[in-house]
Amino acid sequence: MNSSMLFDISAGAYIAAMIIYVIYLVVKNRTVGVVATSMTIFGFVSQSAAFIIRWVNSYSFWLASNPTSGFVESLLRAAPLRNLYESLVFFVWSLILIHLLIEFKYKIRSLGAFVTPVAALALLFIDISGTTKEIQPLMPALQSNWLLFHVLLAFLGYAAFGVSFGAAAAYIIMITESKKEKTYIFWSVITGIFLVVLIGMGIDFLSLSAVERKELIQSHFLKATFRSESGGVVVISWLASFVFVSAIWRYGHRLKKVLSSMSITANMLDEITYKSIAVGFPLFTLGGLLMGAIWANSAWGKYWSWDPKETWSLITWFVYALYIHARYVGGWRGKRVAVLAVVGFIAVIFTYLGVNLVLSGLHSYGSQ
Repeated sequence: MNSSMLFDISAGAYIAAMIIYVIYLVVKNRTVGVVATSMTIFGFVSQSAAFIIRWVNSYSFWLASNPTSGFVESLLRAAPLRNLYESLVFFVWSLILIHLLIEFKYKIRSLGAFVTPVAALALLFIDISGTTKEIQPLMPALQSNWLLFHVLLAFLGYAAFGVSFGAAAAYIIMITESKKEKTYIFWSVITGIFLVVLIGMGIDFLSLSAVERKELIQSHFLKATFRSESGGVVVISWLASFVFVSAIWRYGHRLKKVLSSMSITANMLDEITYKSIAVGFPLFTLGGLLMGAIWANSAWGKYWSWDPKETWSLITWFVYALYIHARYVGGWRGKRVAVLAVVGFIAVIFTYLGVNLVLSGLHSYGSQ
């Protein structure tokens, strides 16, 4: 069994786990919760095995092109973190790892309903992005031992931010007293947009031919709905999205009763949000910014070039720095910091995927 097959199995397991977690929220049955967790663990084990196999294959590929390279150097430079496909797979792996650690520590299965959709969105993006799944070498300028450390730490930070996003979203629901509260309206709109994009990407995937799926996502992203050549389809897409977001605003507050019935407290969710960011922020600072700058200097002769990815990474860093500062120095608690956690992850998504869709730059992910 090759790595691609195992990755596909893990993807199916995560999507199934997402559905079962949502069912668990509705029926509140312990057996259903155990099945959701078991499915997540199965997906994680499958993905871990796939990651190891791909690393071994990458090592053989690298060694064939660089027979004089030492073992350690070859192992570092062969790390399967070199293109959009590999980095997204590792992001999902990291996200699920941190989610499982928190689930077992705090005994909160329901958090999976807020975290696994992020993994599902990433996996759907892989299927319709057109990014190659073949093992390919980096361009000579980017071949560096810094690759593993830069990407590894940065994506562990991303994953921690993803968990904080799920916890913050659940926290906003827990403290909602009225549907007219600004934070609840904010949550409704963000959740609605997130789900609309997820559904739209699924429709894209179903509408594409096998040949079209090999093209870059810029060519097909939401072309079956919001960017359709048919004006009628575009109008229907916007109207359906408005109705969908309105329904989330109208009925989303009912999740509060569901979460409350599962022995989850707002303080617990606030703590998870804070600790996730407290772990993710130094990882992202060290790996994403500092090591990225060192790698950039060795590759391009500059520590910082205001590349779009670099600029948005800095914006993301400032958002989470504001969260840390507001909580430690300003004494912020509750709604305001929860909103910052959500905004921070929106910045993460745009830094990693949005820049690739609408901007261009030196980073290889923009073209792979």
